[in-house]
Amino acid sequence: MTAAVAARPVNRPATVLFASLAGTTIEFFDFYTYANAAVLVFPKLFFPAADPTAASMQSLVTFAIAFLARPFGSAIFGHFGDRIGRKATLVAALLTMGISTVVIGLLPTYADIGMAAPLLLALCRFGQGLGLGGEWGGAVLLATENAPPSRRAWYGMFPQLGAPIGFFLSSGVFLLLSATLTDAEFFAWGWRVPFLASALLVLVGLYVRLTLTETPAFQAVLDKKELERVPALAVLRDHRRALVLGTFLAVATFVLFYLMTVFTMVWGTGPLHFSRKQLLLLQLVSVVFFGLTIPLSAVIADRRGARAAMILVSVLIIVFGLFMKPLFGSGHMALMTVFMVLGLSLTGLTYGPLGTLLSELFPAEVRYTGSSLSFNLAGIIGASLAPYVALWLAKNYGVQYVGYYLSSSALLSLVALLLTARPRIGAATLSREHA
Repeated sequence: MTAAVAARPVNRPATVLFASLAGTTIEFFDFYTYANAAVLVFPKLFFPAADPTAASMQSLVTFAIAFLARPFGSAIFGHFGDRIGRKATLVAALLTMGISTVVIGLLPTYADIGMAAPLLLALCRFGQGLGLGGEWGGAVLLATENAPPSRRAWYGMFPQLGAPIGFFLSSGVFLLLSATLTDAEFFAWGWRVPFLASALLVLVGLYVRLTLTETPAFQAVLDKKELERVPALAVLRDHRRALVLGTFLAVATFVLFYLMTVFTMVWGTGPLHFSRKQLLLLQLVSVVFFGLTIPLSAVIADRRGARAAMILVSVLIIVFGLFMKPLFGSGHMALMTVFMVLGLSLTGLTYGPLGTLLSELFPAEVRYTGSSLSFNLAGIIGASLAPYVALWLAKNYGVQYVGYYLSSSALLSLVALLLTARPRIGAATLSREHA
C-alpha cells in the first residue's frame, strides 16, 4: 500500500490551477453569453414582438431556468463526484454545458417555428444549468483539495476567476459584434457566433482536464473505503445546518452580481436610454475590477480566514445598496461608472473566498455534493429571479428599492455568516488530506 501510494502521479500545481480556471472560464463564458443574449437578442427573436416589455420579462424567465436546474446538476454530478471522483465528473459537466450552449447557437427563431422556439431555448438553458451546477463545486475542489493547507483560499480563488474572465470574454465578443455588424446582420446571424465558438473552448478544457489525476483528499476517501452510498441523502441527514447556512451566506453574492450585470443592462438600455454599446463597454470596464479584487480577497482570506473576509464585505454591500438611487439611478455616465466599478469590486471581494468557505463546511466524502448544493441553492434564492424582481421594484417603486433589496440580501448573508461556526476543517485535517 505504501509503495502504491508513493508511486501515484501527483498533479502539478500549475496544471491544477489552469484546469480549474479554464473549466470555469468556459462554463461562465457560456452562462453569461446567454445572459447578454437574454437582454439584447432573445426578446426580439424568440418571443412574440407585440409587447416588448412582456418579451423582455419572458426572456428573463428563461434566464432564471438555469438557476432552477443548477441544484439538480449539483445532486447528479455531486453524486458521481463523491462516488467515482472529481476528474471524470468534471469532464461530464463540461460536456453538458458545452453541448447545450452550441445547440442554442443553432436554434430556429420564433419567426421560423413559433412557440417551439422559446420552448427549445428553455430546454437548452436547463442543460446549461445542469452543467454549471456540476462544474462549479468540482472545479473548486480540484483546486482546494490539491492546495497546501496555508494556501487554500489562494488556490480556491482560481476557479472563481473564471467568472470575471468568462464575463469579460462574453461581453467583449458582444461588444465586438455590435461594433462591426449592422443591427440587421447582428440579429440575422451575428448573435449566434459566441454560442458556436464555445465548441472550441470546450475542446481546450477537455484536453486539460483529461491530463489530471484524482485529488489527494478524494483518493484518501477511496483508500479508506469511506464512500457514501447516496451523498445527497448524507448531506440532508448529517449536514443540514451546514447546507442551510452555506446557502444563505452566498445569497448576497448572487444578488449583487446579477443586479450589476443583467438588471443594469435592462434598465440602462431601457428607461435610462443608453445604447447597447455604451452599456456593454461600461460592463467590460467594470468587470476588470471584479477580476482584480478576487486575488485580493484570497490574500485577505488566507490571512484572516474566508469567513471573516466575507463578514466584512457583507457589511460593505449593505451600505453600498443605499447608493443605488443617487449613483446608478442618476442617469449620468460618470456616476453610473462609479457605481458599476464599486459594485463589481465588492462582487470580487465576496466571490473570491466563497468557494473555499463552502468547501470547508463539509467533509471530503460529501464535499462535492454539499458545497455544490449550497452554492446552487443560493443561486435560486439570490440570482434566478433577481433581475425580474429588481425590474418589478424599479418600475413600481423606484430604483432606490432595488438598492434596499440588495442591502436586505446582504443582511441575510451576514446573519448566516455570523451563525456559521469557524471552518470544521482544521490545519491537521487539511495536512492529512493534502498528504
